Amino acid sequence: MFKKDLNDSSNLLSSWVAEGDCCTWTGVACDNLTGHVRELHLAGYYDEVTPELHRLGGKVNPSLLNLKHLTYLDLSCNDFGGRQFPSFLGSLKGLSLRYLDLSWNFGSKVENLEWLSGLSQLKHLGMGYIDLTRASHWLQNLTSLKVLDLSFNYVNSTIPQWLCSLNHLESLRLSFNAFHGEISSSLGNLTALVDLSLRYNQLAGEIPNSLGNLCKLTYFGLSSNNFQGRVSEIFESLSNCSFGQIDSLWLSDNNFSGHLSDQLGIFKNLRNLHLSNNSISGPIPVSLGNLSLLEELFIDHNSFEGVVSEVHFTNLTRLSTFFANENSLTLKTSPDWVPPFQLSILRLSSWRLDPSRLPAWLQSQKQLRYLNMSSTGISGTIPAWLWNISSAEGGIQIIVDLSRNQLSGEVPNIASTHWLDYSMLEVVIYLGSNQFKGSLPLVSSAVITLDLSDSSFSGTLSHFFCDRSDVPRNLRVLLLDNNLLTGEIPDCLLDWPSLTVVNLENNSLTGKIPSSIGDLLSLQSLHLRNNNLSGELPVSLQNCRELIFLDLRGNKFVGSIPIWLGQSLVVLILRSNMFQGTIPDELCSLTKLQILDLAHNNLSGTIPRCFQKLSSMATKFSSEEALDIEFLISPYGLSYYTENADFVAKGREVKYSTVLRLVTSLDLSRNMLFGEIPEELTNLINLQTLNLSDNLLTGRIPSKIGDMGALESLDLSVNQLSGEISPSISNLTFLNYLNLSYNNLTGQIPKSTQLQSFDLFSYTGNKLCGPPLEERCSEAMPPVGDEKHSEGHLLEDGGFYLSLGLGFAFGFWVVLGSLLSNVPWSNAFSQFQNRIVKKFYAAIVEHY
Repeated sequence: MFKKDLNDSSNLLSSWVAEGDCCTWTGVACDNLTGHVRELHLAGYYDEVTPELHRLGGKVNPSLLNLKHLTYLDLSCNDFGGRQFPSFLGSLKGLSLRYLDLSWNFGSKVENLEWLSGLSQLKHLGMGYIDLTRASHWLQNLTSLKVLDLSFNYVNSTIPQWLCSLNHLESLRLSFNAFHGEISSSLGNLTALVDLSLRYNQLAGEIPNSLGNLCKLTYFGLSSNNFQGRVSEIFESLSNCSFGQIDSLWLSDNNFSGHLSDQLGIFKNLRNLHLSNNSISGPIPVSLGNLSLLEELFIDHNSFEGVVSEVHFTNLTRLSTFFANENSLTLKTSPDWVPPFQLSILRLSSWRLDPSRLPAWLQSQKQLRYLNMSSTGISGTIPAWLWNISSAEGGIQIIVDLSRNQLSGEVPNIASTHWLDYSMLEVVIYLGSNQFKGSLPLVSSAVITLDLSDSSFSGTLSHFFCDRSDVPRNLRVLLLDNNLLTGEIPDCLLDWPSLTVVNLENNSLTGKIPSSIGDLLSLQSLHLRNNNLSGELPVSLQNCRELIFLDLRGNKFVGSIPIWLGQSLVVLILRSNMFQGTIPDELCSLTKLQILDLAHNNLSGTIPRCFQKLSSMATKFSSEEALDIEFLISPYGLSYYTENADFVAKGREVKYSTVLRLVTSLDLSRNMLFGEIPEELTNLINLQTLNLSDNLLTGRIPSKIGDMGALESLDLSVNQLSGEISPSISNLTFLNYLNLSYNNLTGQIPKSTQLQSFDLFSYTGNKLCGPPLEERCSEAMPPVGDEKHSEGHLLEDGGFYLSLGLGFAFGFWVVLGSLLSNVPWSNAFSQFQNRIVKKFYAAIVEHY
C-alpha cells in the first residue's frame, strides 16, 4: 500500500513484491526476534558513476502509520512534489519514532509542527531544506533530542531561546538560514554539544565567552555571518576545556580582527582551520607547526604580515590544502628544503618569495592539483620540471597559476608524460601578465585553458595552430591578447573543435578572418579588437551558432553589417572599422543583445525603429535575474570562464568583468546616420548607455526620453537636433553623464537636480539658457533662424563658401596647430571640425 502511491522511476523498491518476506526488501530492517518492521531506509541518493539522481516521488501513503513498531524513518533526498509535507504526519505521534529524517525533499514545506510534540522519544530530527518560514508550534516539547538539523529552512528570526533548554543536544545545525541578532550566552548551557553549525546566516555581535563551556565540542561552524571581535578571544574561550577535542573550526567570512597568538598550538586535534576573509593581522605564530593533525588551513584574504619560514611547517605532515592568498606575507625557505607535507592545493597569491624564484621544493609535491603563485614577484625562467610536479593520479583537474609575475624567457612546451595516462584529466594554465618572449609553446591535448596574455610573444600563429595536426586538441579557452604576434590567422582551425573562448586582441595580426572559423561550432566568445585585420567578415561565421560575445573593434573590416549574425549574441562590438551601408533591421532579432557598439564606422541611413525589439534593453530585470556572461569550460562542471569587455560609457572607456551581466549599452556614434531619433527608442527602459553623437540627426529630442529610466549616460552631441529639450528628461534620476553640445537646441534647460549639476560643456554650442548656463532666459525667446534656408543659401554660392571654409580651416591650423597637442583642446577642435564637415555633407545631401 505504501509503494502504491509512490513514483519509483529509479526502481529503488523493485524488491518490494507481494511474495516473500518483507524483511528482505531494500531499505527494510526488522527486529530479529519479533519480525516487526523497525526501520525504513528510503533516502534518495546520487550515483557518481552513472551519474544520476535516484529518488522517490509521488506522495506518502498514510498506511505507514500501521507500522506501530517503527523507530527509524528516513525519507530524505526525495521529491514529493513540493507540496505541504504529508498531512498524515500529524498522526505520527502514534509511533515510537527515535529517528526521523525528512530533509532535502525538494520544495517541500511545513506550516505546523504541532504533530512533532507527540514524538517525545525522538532523538534525531532532520528537517533540512524544508520551507519552515510559516511554521508554528515549534519543537520545545522535544526535550530528548540529540540531533536537530534545521539548515536551509529560510528561517528569518533570532535564534529561539527555547533551543537553549534542549540540554541533551549533541548536534545543532542551523546553517543556511536568515537567523539574525546576537548569540545568546545561554547557548553555553548545551554542554553535551559536539557539533554546532551556524554558518551562512546574518548573526552579528561578539561570540559569548560561555561557549567555552562546551567541553565536548569537535565541530564549531560560524562562517559567513557578521560576527566581530578579536580572534584571540575566541581561541582563549575555547581553550578552557574544548581545545583537546575540537577538530574543525570555521570562522571565515566574518569581521574578526586582532592577532593570532601562540595559544593556537594547544589545539592539537585541529584538522580544519578556516579563517578566510576577515581582518586578522599580525604574524603567523610559530606554534602553527605543532598542529600535527592539520589537513586544511584557510587564511586567505586577511591582513597577515611578516615572514613564514620552514619552522611554521615543522610537524604539518598531514597538511593537504593551504589557502593563503591576498596577505602581506613572505615565504622564506632554504634552497634544499623538503617539506614534511604533500599538498594537493597551494594558493599563495600576493605573497613575496625569498628568494624570488619558483621554489625548488615544489618538485617534491607529487599530489599537487592546484598551484597559485600569482603576483608573488617571481622572476627567472620556467623550469622544464614544472609540468611534472603532479603525478595526476586519481585527479580530474590540474591548475597552475603563475600570472602577474616577472617571469621571462621562452615557455617550454606545456606537456607531461603523466598527463597522457588519464583520459579525463583537464589541465588549466595561467601564465598571463609576465615578460615571456619568443614563439608560442605547443600544448598537450590535456590542456583545456591556456592564458599567455600580456607578454611579449612574437612570431606567427601558424606554428601553434597548424603543427602536429594528428594530436587531439581539447583546448577550450585560448588567451593570447596583448602580445606582439604578427601574420595571418591560419586557416587550420578545423583541428581545434573544442575552442569556446578565443582572445587575440591587441596584437599585429593581418589579413582576413579565415573561413575555417566556421568549424569552431562550440565558439562562444571571439576577441579580435585592435589588430590590422581586413576584408569582409566570412559567411562561415554564421555556423558559430553558440556565439555570445563578438568584439572586432579597431580593425579595417569592410562591407555591410552581416544580416546572418547568430541569435545568441549578447555583446556585439564592431566599433572603429570601415563598415558601410545602413544598419540592417535584422539586428533587431538579436533579442539577447545587451551591448551593441557600431560607433566610428561609415554607416548611413536612419536609426532602425525596430530597436525596441531588443528585449534585453527593453525589459527590466534584477541583478538576481541577470545571468553571468560566462562559459562552462569543463565537461565535468569544474571550471567557468567569466567574460569581460572594454567599451565607451560615460564619456570614457570602461572595463567591465564581473558586473558585465548587468550592463546595457547602445552606441552608434561617429557615423553618417540622418533623420530623426525614433520615438520607439524610448521603449528601451533597461538601457543604461545611449550614444548617438557625431551623426547627422535632425528633429527634436524624443518627447518620452524620460521613460528611459535606467539611463546613466546620454550623449547626443555634434548633431543637428533642434527645438527645446524635452521636459521629461528630468525623470532620468540615474543620469550621471550628459552631453548635448553642438546641436541647434533652444529654450530653457529643464530643472532637475541632475541637469543643473552637469558641466557647462554638456550644453555648449546650442542656444540654451538657464542654469547651469550664465545666460538667463527672457520671457519671450527670440525666434530661431531658419537653418534650412541658411543651408540652401549656402549652396547658392557653394563655391565661394566652400573656398571660404577651406581657407578658414587652413588658417586655423597654421595659427592654432600648436595648441592641439593639448588633449582637451584637441578633443574640442575635433568635435568642432566634425560639425563643420557634416554641415557641408548634410547641405549637399538635402540639395541633391
